[in-house]
Amino acid sequence: MPRQAVLAMTLLWLSGACLRLTILAVPPVIPMIRDELHLLGTEIGILNGIPLALFALAAVPGSLLIGRLGTRRTLIVGLLATAVGSALRAISPNLAALYGATVVMGFGVAVMQPLLAALVREWVPTRIGFGTAVYTNGLLVGEIFPVFLTLPLVLPWVGGDWRLALGFWSLPVLAVAALAMGTARAAVPRNAVPPPARRPWWPDWGDSLVWQLGLLLGTINAMYFGANAFLPPFLASTGRGGLVGPALTALNVGQLPASFLLLGFASRLERRMWPYLAAAGLALASLAGIVWGGEFWIPVSTGVLGFSAAAGLILALTLPPLLSDPEHVARTSAAMFTASYSGAMVTAVVSGAAWDLTGVPAMAFLPLGLCALVLVGAALAMRASRRLV
Repeated sequence: MPRQAVLAMTLLWLSGACLRLTILAVPPVIPMIRDELHLLGTEIGILNGIPLALFALAAVPGSLLIGRLGTRRTLIVGLLATAVGSALRAISPNLAALYGATVVMGFGVAVMQPLLAALVREWVPTRIGFGTAVYTNGLLVGEIFPVFLTLPLVLPWVGGDWRLALGFWSLPVLAVAALAMGTARAAVPRNAVPPPARRPWWPDWGDSLVWQLGLLLGTINAMYFGANAFLPPFLASTGRGGLVGPALTALNVGQLPASFLLLGFASRLERRMWPYLAAAGLALASLAGIVWGGEFWIPVSTGVLGFSAAAGLILALTLPPLLSDPEHVARTSAAMFTASYSGAMVTAVVSGAAWDLTGVPAMAFLPLGLCALVLVGAALAMRASRRLV
């Protein structure tokens, strides 16, 4: 593989990891945050929903930044904002400050999400499925590290302080930002067609593709982020707090087999409908296993949920560069993220409210089960419009 391609894939993978490192540091310490700040279920849902809200609200401004600054500078801006927001959480004295730091962090991640689809089209235009699988593999590994390492290693290293544990995860993001400053220009192919001086950035909200993509990705995101947010308090409140670590680890490690499989087979599954139907069925079965399963079945179920969510996510992220013209990839991706994360954010808050209103912890997972059914409908709608086959 040429040096340029190796560098492009490395930066795509590392940038993908930075999309989740700082966000997934929160679920392991949610019980500590809840106890110290006396959070209700709805407030936990809001804390989990803030990044999703920023993913929705800042995706279109991210498209504007790409159009005005170019892809390389926008990548650096996104990485630095993510790192700064994560670092600010280490000095948050109360819930309001924690919310504010999370807003800054979420803005940085939101800027990068439509950017990576544009970078795939710009850096590896002949291998879109593989390039998407590479940065998504980085994203999934970035979800595993904080979940796997925060409780056993990072938290003891910082003296049991959950704030410092959250701030710790800003360090690798800063390192990737420094690498991107020095090397991102060299990742562009020598024979690449220069991007237009001004890319169109405002989404075409009248395009049905935008809403179909948003619904497809939104249901997948809602199930994954909702499970990460409500698994720890659900298990703790039902006397199974010892399963928090294994369940979260299984949820995130379970994504890796799907990611590695799709590194090899993404091109064969592009625009196919049946993988989304399979992902929905597996997700629905795994949510039932979480709610009604025992000590053995809960980690197994979360692992299956992680596998299905990862497969659906990777294939959904290939669609904007496959279904859009090159100059419209960023704005189509931005619109998809705006629609999808708006739905995921609402789902997180509804899940928390369902718990609060009924007093039944398992009710937090009911909206997630409904999302699996909506995913089936979204895939069928895309098949009807011939965007999936």
